[in-house]
Amino acid sequence: MTLLDRRGSPAYAPPVPKRAPGRLRTWVRDLALGVRFAAAGGREGWIRTLLTAVGVGLGVTLLFFAASVPRLIDARAEREGARAVAEAADGAPVPRSDTTLVWINAGTEYRGSTIGGQLLRPDGARPPLPPGVAKVPGPGEMVVSPALRTLLDSSGGALLKERLGHRVTGTIAGAGLLDPEELRFYAGSDTLTTAKGGHRTAGYGSVVGPSPISPYVIVLIVLICVVLLMPVAIFIATAVRFGGDRRDRRLAALRLVGADIAMTRRIAAGEALFGAALGLLLGSALFLTARPLTGGVRLWNLSAFPADLVPERALVALIVTAVPVAAVVVTLVALRSVTIEPLGVVREARPRRRQLWWRLLMPVVGVTVLSTVGTVGEATAVDPYPIAAGAVLVLVGLTTLLPWLVEAVVARLTGGPVPWQLAARRLQLSGGSASRAVIGITAAVAGAIAVQMMFAGMHEDFVRPTGQDPTRANITVQASYGSGRLAQAMTDGFRGTQGVTAAVAVAESYVVRPGPVAPHEIQPTTTLTVGTCATLRELAELPSCEDGDAFVSHIPGRKEQNDWVDETARPGKPVDLGTRTANGVRAPSLWTLPASARTVEARTDPVGRENDGILATPGALDPSRMPDALTTATIRIDERVADAEEYVRNTAATLDPTMRVITPRAVERDRQYASVQTGLLAGGTATMALIAASMLVSQIEQLRERRRLLSVLVAFGTRRSTLAWSVLWQTAIPVALGTLLAIAGGLTLGAVLLNMVAKPVADWWVFAPFAGAGIAMILLVTAAGLPPLWRMTRPDGLRSE
Repeated sequence: MTLLDRRGSPAYAPPVPKRAPGRLRTWVRDLALGVRFAAAGGREGWIRTLLTAVGVGLGVTLLFFAASVPRLIDARAEREGARAVAEAADGAPVPRSDTTLVWINAGTEYRGSTIGGQLLRPDGARPPLPPGVAKVPGPGEMVVSPALRTLLDSSGGALLKERLGHRVTGTIAGAGLLDPEELRFYAGSDTLTTAKGGHRTAGYGSVVGPSPISPYVIVLIVLICVVLLMPVAIFIATAVRFGGDRRDRRLAALRLVGADIAMTRRIAAGEALFGAALGLLLGSALFLTARPLTGGVRLWNLSAFPADLVPERALVALIVTAVPVAAVVVTLVALRSVTIEPLGVVREARPRRRQLWWRLLMPVVGVTVLSTVGTVGEATAVDPYPIAAGAVLVLVGLTTLLPWLVEAVVARLTGGPVPWQLAARRLQLSGGSASRAVIGITAAVAGAIAVQMMFAGMHEDFVRPTGQDPTRANITVQASYGSGRLAQAMTDGFRGTQGVTAAVAVAESYVVRPGPVAPHEIQPTTTLTVGTCATLRELAELPSCEDGDAFVSHIPGRKEQNDWVDETARPGKPVDLGTRTANGVRAPSLWTLPASARTVEARTDPVGRENDGILATPGALDPSRMPDALTTATIRIDERVADAEEYVRNTAATLDPTMRVITPRAVERDRQYASVQTGLLAGGTATMALIAASMLVSQIEQLRERRRLLSVLVAFGTRRSTLAWSVLWQTAIPVALGTLLAIAGGLTLGAVLLNMVAKPVADWWVFAPFAGAGIAMILLVTAAGLPPLWRMTRPDGLRSE
């Protein structure tokens, strides 16, 4: 009923209820209030916010660098294609003109570093220019990369400077280099010809298409991306929870003045959002600050131009969106297990026992997903998403298992020295905080163990025997043309080189028996070696020798192989030296083995080889008639002589700068496999550094929250060394448990992945280095946390406001 006054107007009307604000408006209001509390929370609030910002900023910096990798790869491929020598579309020789030049690769190695280079001889006044080069250097001149110039000017580059021998007249600009630390040169020549192995070109620049990637390499790349980025995401999620205990006490005060539980959680999310936003700004600033410095840093033979480190826009948008959202979500999820009342936080009472079943479910589901992928083979089309999803589930499952494991173990720790008791009691009261600091290590170590198991299991697929025997000849030197005069000069020159104990140089090629062969038969083939009588006597037992003689060499005791040699080496019959092009016509080059050729027995030469086939002197056959001949020297060096290999390279450059110097290796690594392994080392280094920073920031945050307690202990006579040992044990116990869990999970994940690619487990002990890394990280973080500990245990820490 409505009451009326004397004028008939309502004397009283029930209040019209105000429309409740919308859900979105409520969220925005409470998040903004949390941001205000974080920004105006005094010194304590700002310290907490800065800790969160530093943690998030470090993770964001690494994510920005990771988001720059696609652009970095594209830029490197563009530079490589721009400086690749252009060839005719049909593969035909390029005709000589005023706009062509003759080139040949003249790269070398120096004390383990690869130095790329080319010799150039212009055909006219308008030759094509390599990228980054303003002018083709003249004879005796060269242009070099900045890094090579620095090396040549240093005291350690004296031998290399003597080898190259050219006068530096210019610098290669960045457009002609793959990275700023690349060692490269272009040198001029007036003697280079196509007959001496040179190639004619009309320009630079070609499309370098991507090589097909092995399915095994795809599996490795997917796994490495998960292993390297998972700890970063975990680190960011951990950073937004720094200062959780103090935050919860503030939220209890908010409940006292009338805020409900949902509102307090949204306010807490707003505080975390502010720290994450500052972390984004800090991470962007760190990325922009570190970006110009990357050109002078070379890790695992990797470097980059700062201009190439441009994050992909889509990935930047994802990072900028995901980090604040993750901060809000992580905070809300963390507060679900906390009951905040007006007079306190229930979490300070005995915590509820953690459930185990759902923590075990995640790795089990991950293993199941990986098992459904099937067997991956050389010709299998690989779907990366199930592999990534399965690996993520296994690693996330391990991180959720760690808090339960730490809680279950520390609950049973009793007795022991005072530092041990202090550490055990602290872990029993706040095992969750200690576990969060170690979660990143658990994920990283487990993933690294799985990756290393994959590398060990796939080793044989990517590391192939070369057939070379390093114990016989340390070095092989080759010129791409046959020359008896050069062979003799190589023999004399290398035998007089410091550190060389034996050298044999010959012109050699493969020859075949001319004429048709029946289907399913192999054309008879053998080797043809041309050298002086003195050289041939070192290769076989010769009864006599004069210039013009030829021989057929058999290896004693190898009848089947000797019979195969005789199929081609028939005295008085021709052999095909190879195809020669004359006036545009390709025709076989035939040479008749003299009828006087005698059969001799091969002997072990000075470098440990047995040479069979046809042996001829220059008078019987001029090596220049052999189209596919190589002039080769095999050399044994004294490993005790420092820089013996460099002396050999210098002699080779003096004889002919176009010669290749090859160090025999028993195995050869696949380039894709090697580059993936290099990327793992570089990324793993950054991730482990980030984890160490995470542990240090977390430890400082925990020490800051316990400052008054630590000061009280010192005031009552507790020695600081006792507190330092307790801090060490507080770090060591969770890390040890996390490492054990990571070893078990990593071995399981690695075994499942190897089963997926049908490879056996090659090594069950790959976890040993990672256990050592965990111990080293414990000591490093504890040592770095001691100065804050000494500072926080001063008597003024007892003050309270």
